[in-house]
Amino acid sequence: MDTAFTTFLSVFLAEMGDRTQILAAVLALRYRNNKAILAGLACATLLNCAISAAGGSVIDSWMSERLIQMFAGIAYIFAGAGMLLWRRNVDPLSGWKSPAFLTAFLGLFILEFGDKSQFIIAAQSARTPYWGMAAVGGFIGIMAATVPAVILRARLGQIVPLKPIRWVSGALLLGWGFVLATQANGIS
Repeated sequence: MDTAFTTFLSVFLAEMGDRTQILAAVLALRYRNNKAILAGLACATLLNCAISAAGGSVIDSWMSERLIQMFAGIAYIFAGAGMLLWRRNVDPLSGWKSPAFLTAFLGLFILEFGDKSQFIIAAQSARTPYWGMAAVGGFIGIMAATVPAVILRARLGQIVPLKPIRWVSGALLLGWGFVLATQANGIS
């Protein structure tokens, strides 16, 4: 249960103000079909979380405990730094003429693939024999961060101060990454 909660909290922080939220809100505005967007989001997220957790469980058998902890530290450092240092624009997929569910599923799957949350889920999965719990925690974290974006759409930025939340989340992830990395090196 600790793995699920830790992964949930980490991924939730990593997704605040992230491109997944923005694309989901844009698609909800475009299609005006929350059910289809949420279904596409859920399917894309479930698949990505399963891939990440399964990958982490494979990494677990290849690396020593120290290297796994270093991998986790690096995953958190890059997640935090990414939130603090840069922000790439989101392609609104306006050229895609597919139905709402398919656009949401494919667009969000592609956007989430290789994202910081996938590395956090993989790192958490590698640190425990309960890799499925890392997938569940990651799924709930992404959904908890993104569902309000679909429901609130353009009002999300007006209601929720995304920039300060992004800075605080980034700083927390960066700090946790440094703690893990220094512990892996025996510094602390």
